Amino acid sequence: MPGFVRTMALSLSMSAALAGCSMLPQAATRQPLRQATAVFAPAPAERLCLASLGRTNANFTPLPDRYFGAGCSTVGTVQLASLQGDDAVLALSNLGPVACPLAETFAAWARFGVDRAARQILGSPLVRIETMGSYSCRNIAGSERRSAHATAGAIDVSAFILADGRRVSVLGDWAAGSASEQRFLGTIHSSACRRFGTVLGPGYNAAHRDHFHLELSGRAFCR
Repeated sequence: MPGFVRTMALSLSMSAALAGCSMLPQAATRQPLRQATAVFAPAPAERLCLASLGRTNANFTPLPDRYFGAGCSTVGTVQLASLQGDDAVLALSNLGPVACPLAETFAAWARFGVDRAARQILGSPLVRIETMGSYSCRNIAGSERRSAHATAGAIDVSAFILADGRRVSVLGDWAAGSASEQRFLGTIHSSACRRFGTVLGPGYNAAHRDHFHLELSGRAFCR
């Protein structure tokens, strides 16, 4: 069962249990009855996204909305535990809250862009994607504008682990890896550019020498 279905079912069952526990005889308590209200209820647009993400067979949990001030928030986000490749589960590391539409696009890129490129170019399927995180309340480097990370709208991907034990990293292999490793990284970077609005890598600036920055916002800005 997809992660969000399990989470929603648990929330509903807990809500029912809490409501039942609160029904004490009014004559005995002589206090107004209070209805429990702490139940996670996604907005309609978010429910559609969660359903679509569930169809990718990703393992995830919807998260409650949180506002941190100063333009930073995690609204309509999920916690991704794993994604689905062609034949196996793809593990993830160091990933925090991710906006649901971004998670859906990331799931498709991981399977159809990265896993398949690993098989075709490197001869081994993907088993793990290493990241440098998603949500972070910060500005774009060198500016006063908030980064997409400030609303969980970006993921920084640093390396890929293959089933044969190889680790292909952006930092180590973008320019200094084997010919096949460099081709693999170039291919999945191009694949990301066709799916995400903004993709930044080592070709953009020194701040991105060790990762791919992936976000939905922007209009085909690929470097």
